[in-house]
Amino acid sequence: MVPEPAFPALRTAAFFDLDKTIIAKSSVLAFGRPFYQSGLLNRRAVLRSAYAQFVFALAGADEDQIERMRAYLTAMCTGWDVSQVREIVSETLHEIIDPIVYDEAVELIGEHKAAGRDVVIVSSSGEEVVGPIGAMLGADHIVATQMHVADGKYTGEIGRYAYGPEKAVAIRALAEERGYDLAGSYAYSDSATDVPMLEAVGHPFAVNADRALRRVAAERGWPMLTFSNAVPLRERISGLRPEHPTATATVVGAGVAVLGLIWYASRRRANRA
Repeated sequence: MVPEPAFPALRTAAFFDLDKTIIAKSSVLAFGRPFYQSGLLNRRAVLRSAYAQFVFALAGADEDQIERMRAYLTAMCTGWDVSQVREIVSETLHEIIDPIVYDEAVELIGEHKAAGRDVVIVSSSGEEVVGPIGAMLGADHIVATQMHVADGKYTGEIGRYAYGPEKAVAIRALAEERGYDLAGSYAYSDSATDVPMLEAVGHPFAVNADRALRRVAAERGWPMLTFSNAVPLRERISGLRPEHPTATATVVGAGVAVLGLIWYASRRRANRA
């Protein structure tokens, strides 16, 4: 009988934010049009989401905007049918997400998987959006916002809001559950709101960093990466499927909550100027 090694190798993981880290846009804003075409959103909300997408691409959402988004979620999604939202995301996923995935991110995911690390997507977007995207990318796990569901419809109550410090809490819990060595693990994000997540691992990276995160990364000596080459995912995804694909989530979370709120916050700042 071969004895067990005295010090077995520790498992490690690579934790990725989603928006502007893996994909070039906000994952949930991108679904504004199919939600409108299915009757879940009105024309005004879709027009706002288009403008919000532009603002997000320029500067991203700050903490105040994200909190407004969470408040808006309870009003927007209450009563939406869960199965309808799942179906919309499934039917439009490749059309919407494929063209905006960063080639550099897909390569990096492949490198981590080849090195034996689990890949985990950690996003404040809803599970309904993040789950299918994670499956496309070959992620082993996802951490995303969850909303409560009753009788097949969203109640408007948030179960877990995967934002800011909560991301760090979630990955520490997952590390304990899965046996990850966080000191040997990696994390990638574009936003200063994810500093707690980056601090939780031994190898933090700033990707397409906002101004605040660039300052933190410079102060702490964190590597900074720039991803800019968005290519159709279907051209690069072969070989990245996990042994156990991430299951499509059953709740939408903060998904569509961001529609219109970046627009609202930006207009308020403009009016005060």
